[in-house]
Amino acid sequence: MSLFDSLIKHGLPLIPKLVVGKVASRYVAGETLDDAVAVIRKLNGEGAMATVDLLGEEVTERAKAEAAVREYVRIFDTIEELGLDCNVSIKPTLLGLRIDEGFCLENMATIAERASHHGNFVRIDMEDHSCTDATLRAYRTLQDRFGNVGTVLQAYMRRTLSDIGELLPMGPNIRLCKGIYREPRTIAWKDFDTIRANYVAALDKLLSQGAYVGIATHDEHLVWAGMMTVDRLGLDRDQYEFQMLLGVDPELRRIILDHGHRLRVYVPFGKDWYPYSTRRLRENPTVAKHVLRAMLGVGGRP
Repeated sequence: MSLFDSLIKHGLPLIPKLVVGKVASRYVAGETLDDAVAVIRKLNGEGAMATVDLLGEEVTERAKAEAAVREYVRIFDTIEELGLDCNVSIKPTLLGLRIDEGFCLENMATIAERASHHGNFVRIDMEDHSCTDATLRAYRTLQDRFGNVGTVLQAYMRRTLSDIGELLPMGPNIRLCKGIYREPRTIAWKDFDTIRANYVAALDKLLSQGAYVGIATHDEHLVWAGMMTVDRLGLDRDQYEFQMLLGVDPELRRIILDHGHRLRVYVPFGKDWYPYSTRRLRENPTVAKHVLRAMLGVGGRP
C-alpha cells in the first residue's frame, strides 16, 4: 500500500458522515427493508440472485439482538410474499454472540426455523478470528437441525484448509472469500499472492469433494480460477455460484452472468450503514480517494 493510500485509509474518521453517506449509496441499499426490496427486484431483473443482510454488529444489549431477530423474520416473510430470488445472511455478533453464545444460538435458530418454514436459506457470516470457533459450532448445530444453513470461510486464514477438512463430511454450503478483518500474521496469511493461492486451493478442495460453494470475489484472477475449476470438474451450474458485493464492479458481474454462471449479490441495508461503509472504504483505498476528492470539492465518482 502506498503512503497516500495509508493516509487516506487511516484518515477516514475525519471525513464528514454526509460525504461517506453519498459514496455509501453504491454499497448499501438504504436504511429500510423497502429500500432493499427495490434493489433486489432490480438485481433479479438483471438475472442475479441476492442475499440480504441487516447491518449491525458487536451488539451488547439483548433487546437490540432480539429486535434484529424480529426484523429477519419479517425479511423472510417479505421475500416469500414478493417472490424474490433472495436468501439471508446473518452476523453472530448482531445476534448476541458477545452477550452469550447460547443466547446467540437461540436467536439464529429462530431465524433458521423461519427460513425453513419458507423453504429458504440462511448463511452465517464469518467475522474476526475471535468468532470463528463459535460460528462454526453454530453452523454445525443449526445445519444438523434445519438443513438449510451455510457459513463462510476466509482464504487468508491459515486454518481454513483444516476447517474445510473437518466440515467436508457434512456436505457443507460455504461462501469462500479472501477475508477483510485485520488479523495477526500468526493466524493469517499476509502476502497477496499467497492469499490468492490459498483461495484456489480451498476452492478446489471444497468443489472436488462435493461441497456447494459461493465463490465470493471481485478479483478477476480468482473469478477466472473459479470458472476454470468448475469447468475442469464438470460441475452443473446448480452446484456452485459466484457472489459479489452490491456496488462493486457491476461490469464483472455482468460478464459472469453472460458466461452462464449463477451469481448472487450481497445486499446490506439498515440504519447502521456508517460503520459498514467505513470498513468498505478502509479495505479499498481507491474508493476512499474519491471520497476525499468529493470532500475537497474536486469532483469525480468512484
